[in-house]
Amino acid sequence: MMKKYRNLTLNEITALRSQMCSAADWNDILVSEDFTPDHVFYARFSGKVHLGSFNKEFELAGGMKKHAGLYHVTLHNVTVGDDCCIENVKNYIANYEIGGDNTFIENVDIILTDCRSSFGNGVEVAVLNETGGREVVIYDRLSAQTAYVMALYRHSPQMVAQLREVIGKYVESVSSDVGHVGSNVVIADAGYIKNVKIGDCCKIEGASRLKNGSINSTASAPVHVGVNVIGDDFIISSGASVEDGVTFSRCFIGQACKLGHNYSASDSLFFGNCQGENGEACA
Repeated sequence: MMKKYRNLTLNEITALRSQMCSAADWNDILVSEDFTPDHVFYARFSGKVHLGSFNKEFELAGGMKKHAGLYHVTLHNVTVGDDCCIENVKNYIANYEIGGDNTFIENVDIILTDCRSSFGNGVEVAVLNETGGREVVIYDRLSAQTAYVMALYRHSPQMVAQLREVIGKYVESVSSDVGHVGSNVVIADAGYIKNVKIGDCCKIEGASRLKNGSINSTASAPVHVGVNVIGDDFIISSGASVEDGVTFSRCFIGQACKLGHNYSASDSLFFGNCQGENGEACA
């Protein structure tokens, strides 16, 4: 069911202004029927902004409690779901649907979608040969069998071309000017996040940079991205764990894979249940 929104009332705008909030145009701010401004402080709005209600209280590690709401944030063309807490965004959040409920974002540098993005889908990975010639196109639904055909069936160019055409249609279907953050997501103490789609129940804690990727986390198989992780042009599948200073670019990380302890990877494919630590992979 489509969520219903309304304009802010004059009393709500007055309350928000008294709480050091500002907007380029208050008419562009739409809120849910049961919205109250009680938990919105030091927020700046521009573009089209949609806000849910803020009723929940989050209980953090050590017993600390924080109420859902917006505190010290700048939002541009952003939708925020019900019972989310967004606090201390150093720069801004732009062009995102934080469409799920109960999401917690705290102490991040920037989260944005810039121009039309396919969120890591369609990236070509130069496997088997670092100089190219056996590229595999990664996308959310990539399997080991599909990757094998793309890389090793170059003697059947028509079949490979048809496979690429099918993948291209999928890539176009998921491309968007707006990024997505799911429900029950935690993003804390992270740096630069650009053109990244983030699924339900994902935890991103202390990551340094994530750019042009999809994190396909689910409630039944959440993904964890840990401290000092740097990733560019990637797909991370459900149940995966990427921790402790891992760096990766142009990579597909399959279901339940675990990368940690300063592992580095480029132009590589990891399928179900792979593990990498204290080493490197290339092509």
